[in-house]
Amino acid sequence: MRSPSVYDSVAPSFDLHRPLPEHVPSAIRTAVLDAVEAASRPRLLDIGGGTGRVGRAFVAANDDYVAVDLSLGMLDEFARWCDRAGYRPALAQADGRRLPFRDDAFDAVLLIQVVGAAEGWHALAKEARRVLRPAGGALVIGRAVAPESGVDAQMKHRLATVLQDLGVPSHQTKSRAVLQRLLETEALASTKTLAATWVAEHSPSMFLSRQKTGARFSRLPPAVQATALGNLSEWAVARFGSLDSAFSEQHAFELHMYKF
Repeated sequence: MRSPSVYDSVAPSFDLHRPLPEHVPSAIRTAVLDAVEAASRPRLLDIGGGTGRVGRAFVAANDDYVAVDLSLGMLDEFARWCDRAGYRPALAQADGRRLPFRDDAFDAVLLIQVVGAAEGWHALAKEARRVLRPAGGALVIGRAVAPESGVDAQMKHRLATVLQDLGVPSHQTKSRAVLQRLLETEALASTKTLAATWVAEHSPSMFLSRQKTGARFSRLPPAVQATALGNLSEWAVARFGSLDSAFSEQHAFELHMYKF
């Protein structure tokens, strides 16, 4: 048994605060399958499959789909959903930097909403390439994109400043951008697509509730959490007028696909 992941404790409430509209996972699945050059059922690996927010669409369609995650707690949530729906997915606790699969085993490897927070992304990318079929296979990096000036973006930026003032080092990285530049130079072909778009309402209070369940934030000392959220709340009231001020924002799910 591996040591606990930072995501284990927040797994039960993860989906509650980070929902995706129903059409988004299906649209991601369609885009992925369209990108894979396979005659029959392509074999798909989802690294960092988590609670299955995206993977459930593949499971429900009976795809040849395997999800791995370092967090057993996240996978337990994925498995509970599958049990309720009567599915039997292939789920495994594994480190994406040391995958338990042979070379060239998959037609597509998915890195959805994981690269920006991943540690050791060089090793992660190397392993993804190792298990990916070299001819016609697709490496897919995906993320949800929100307005750069939206309420969430402003709250996130301010929180980083608040935490820095409290002596908490920033964990924000540019690993996604660096990785994508590297893959662009190595890939024979690359495409970018917006698999889905939607409009969602956001408010400062929603951000504050979600932040309490953040994997890294929840590991901070309680006193630091309370002070940070208190300071952020005061700033948000001054900035937006109320913690409950709601703003409709355009979102998109962006996929970068690479073939080697």
